[in-house]
Amino acid sequence: MAKKDLRIVFMGTPDFAVESLKKLVENNYNIVGVVTVPDKPAGRGQKIRQSPVKVYAESEGIKVLQPVKLKDPEFLAELEELRAELQIIVAFRMLPEVVWNMPPLGSFNLHASLLPQYRGAAPINWAVINGEKETGVTTFFLQHEIDTGNIIFSEKVEITPEDNAGTVHDKLMLVGGKLIIKTVQAIEEETVQTMPQEHLAEGAELKPAPKIFKEDCKINWEQSALTIQNKIRGLSPYPAAWFSFIDVNQKQYTAKIFNSSLKDSSELKPCEVSTDGKTYFRIGTLKGEIEILELQLAGKKRMRIGDFLRGFTHTEGLLAK
Repeated sequence: MAKKDLRIVFMGTPDFAVESLKKLVENNYNIVGVVTVPDKPAGRGQKIRQSPVKVYAESEGIKVLQPVKLKDPEFLAELEELRAELQIIVAFRMLPEVVWNMPPLGSFNLHASLLPQYRGAAPINWAVINGEKETGVTTFFLQHEIDTGNIIFSEKVEITPEDNAGTVHDKLMLVGGKLIIKTVQAIEEETVQTMPQEHLAEGAELKPAPKIFKEDCKINWEQSALTIQNKIRGLSPYPAAWFSFIDVNQKQYTAKIFNSSLKDSSELKPCEVSTDGKTYFRIGTLKGEIEILELQLAGKKRMRIGDFLRGFTHTEGLLAK
């Protein structure tokens, strides 16, 4: 089947999905429509914000559908009118069967993990939080249970000690765009050979990747420094790990941590703070210490630790919570 004859509908929302859509456009695939979230007000001014996928699609003159409900009869009729042979889903919502089962060649998803590991909403964050040395991207055909369909292709990506969720996201985004093209080419050429995830899951301990809430981001200083460091990396830059600390007057502060380093020293007990008030801010853990390099107090801007300490005068007798 020629590229111009393969009618594709693309579904996605954030920047992560834009790279895949861009690769399809650059490779001259026939994108007959894009499905993304409705515009919504955001920020202090409540200005209407469009999804990154919509912005890119409209810049390329591609038809955009923005259903509130994916089972809405009007949306389903519009989707059917596009006569797509294939649907590609990247960082979108869970689809009802009436949607993913519509095209004759099926619907496939790009997931930011090496399935069957890290099924769920936050695979990048959890891979880094758990101290993994590698992760990857996987394409698979959709079926009823989320992230469980037969695997088409996967590609591994290294996680270095310097990486955080943001840098891993960017690596996977680029590799994912290439894997989308590889997958579409195989579908075009009818050379796809899929692998049931159950075969890969046999005997393996499967690690989930559930949605992350605010309480999941709170640091427990009774854990080891390595565990805490991985958590900080895995939640940076968003949603960010956080903690509270008090000064000698019992005034409490809350701060997000964006960057930190491990210290082998164990001079500090868990929650104890050591700082010279100028260049360093260290907190004791169960094993080792965490040196905070970049943070953000609630209601303030993000700062390097030296800039923060120059403007923070209550550095005596601090205790983390």
